[in-house]
Amino acid sequence: MDPRTRPYRSVLYIPGSKPRALDKARQLPVDAVIFDLEDAVSPEEKENARATLAEALAAGGYGARMKIVRINGLDTDWGRADAAAAAQMDCDAVLLPKVDSPADLDALAEITGDMPLWAMMETPRGMLNAPAIAAHPRLQGMVMGTNDLAKELQCRYRADRLPMMAGLGLCLLAAKAEGVVIVDGVYNAFKDAEGLAAECEQGRDMGFDGKTLIHPAQVEIANAAFAPSEAEIDLAQRQIAAFEAAEAEGEGVAVVDGKIVENLHVATAREILAKADAIAALSE
Repeated sequence: MDPRTRPYRSVLYIPGSKPRALDKARQLPVDAVIFDLEDAVSPEEKENARATLAEALAAGGYGARMKIVRINGLDTDWGRADAAAAAQMDCDAVLLPKVDSPADLDALAEITGDMPLWAMMETPRGMLNAPAIAAHPRLQGMVMGTNDLAKELQCRYRADRLPMMAGLGLCLLAAKAEGVVIVDGVYNAFKDAEGLAAECEQGRDMGFDGKTLIHPAQVEIANAAFAPSEAEIDLAQRQIAAFEAAEAEGEGVAVVDGKIVENLHVATAREILAKADAIAALSE
């Protein structure tokens, strides 16, 4: 599926050490799952978590959901063993935390081979090196680690996320320039539906492909926010129809709702409809 239209509205973190949570993820209406061997797993459970996760993935049942395994950093006691294990798992990609430069991805690729890679973007150095990271030949996606980034920046929490806008923007530009997926960071107050909806709307308006989530209760809000609305679908259909009619008359532009429609608008309209179709296919 084209990464520009494949849905990544909801990307849910699931602890790799919890069989019950791993099973529940099979039934949740999420577009992607990050099976976590890092922050969600205690040090004494790290080794057992690899086997637990490998068994769950081998059992299948996750359907069309994107299956991403987040390993521990390669500079930890567990990272290299995690990477080697993940390379043998039935997953779609390996996610490396705290990526500072393309060299970090090179080191991972030496272990995982042809496995697609994703990068956690959560350090100031990672922000500054975002273009080079996004251009790595094995990279398919970027995940904003806003909690760690806030810690590194020593910034204060603000609902508008103004202190992190420079980093968010740098990563967005890099991802869009290279055509890789980029999903926004988590919203910690999982019972605050209004706050989550507002942050999802902000992320969607900025251009993020979706939102990472820490609780199943957040899925419905993220799915709604990052899906094309009925109004957007209607406008896209009318733009395409109007432009095709104009072309048939030998014209290069059309007018819809008093606004000019050119080739670039039609390309966007087709992407909107393709994403809506892809979302519908995931729901079948």
